[in-house]
Amino acid sequence: MSIDDIIESFGFLDDWEDRYRYLIELGRDLPSYPDEARTAANKVEGCASQVWLDTSVGDGEDPVLTFKGDSDAHLVKGLVALLLALYSGRRASEIRGTDALAVFDELGLREHLTPQRSNGLRSMVGRIRSEAERALAAAA
Repeated sequence: MSIDDIIESFGFLDDWEDRYRYLIELGRDLPSYPDEARTAANKVEGCASQVWLDTSVGDGEDPVLTFKGDSDAHLVKGLVALLLALYSGRRASEIRGTDALAVFDELGLREHLTPQRSNGLRSMVGRIRSEAERALAAAA
């Protein structure tokens, strides 16, 4: 599902409990994450829940990055799904120029997240952006 589809779906949901349920459904729809990818290198630091993020980097000066992710918490797994819809399959320069936190503000999500989940969200976004920076530096 694209980020535009998700944003549109959020627009139809007025109740925050419905939005949380929708996020949980997004997380359930993520492809299964292989056990062998649940490594320390793939673990995102700074999250209260366990979150793993695996990155594949394409070729070229501005490579496409593809992400797979998972969490052991249902709502956080939904946040992972939202971030993957926003960032996965995009060029590193696009990732660098995309403000996920602005999208979360547009959805009204950040104001409804606990401080721990907000910190974890920032950690996930930081990790994705770092991967994009690293890919651009390696390609230069």
